[in-house]
Amino acid sequence: MGMTNFSGPIVAGNIRNTTGTTPGTNVANVGFVVMAQSAVIDITGASTTTNVAVIPANSQIIDCILNVTTASTDTNAAAVVVGYTGNTNAFFPSTSVKTVATTHASALEVQATDVGATDIQVFATFTGTDGDGAGAATVTVVYLQARNLTA
Repeated sequence: MGMTNFSGPIVAGNIRNTTGTTPGTNVANVGFVVMAQSAVIDITGASTTTNVAVIPANSQIIDCILNVTTASTDTNAAAVVVGYTGNTNAFFPSTSVKTVATTHASALEVQATDVGATDIQVFATFTGTDGDGAGAATVTVVYLQARNLTA
């Protein structure tokens, strides 16, 4: 399968500006395409940080998904947080990786509405209480590129 590169953002729809009141004829219907970046994160040992994504400036993060495919075998607690420098759990609070599960972020912090004027690097940090376990997980960040919702 081939891949196409572009600088975005991608918008879809055929009416850019509202000039009347009839949907499908003269009411704006342009929307942003949903994008995602994903990475397998390291949940082995005592503590590791994995780069998950670099989100373009002014993007709106609409979801963060933690998919544990192999539960951590750490003797005691094992958890992941997802965020960025300055707010390590902005997109996912401390969440156990001791069971196989797919979890969506329950409350994205305000930074998700518009990531700001510069790209941000999103990372996942794993902490295993005893550092004696292993497991497998993926984090996916879903966003609207360059939505720019800053007031």
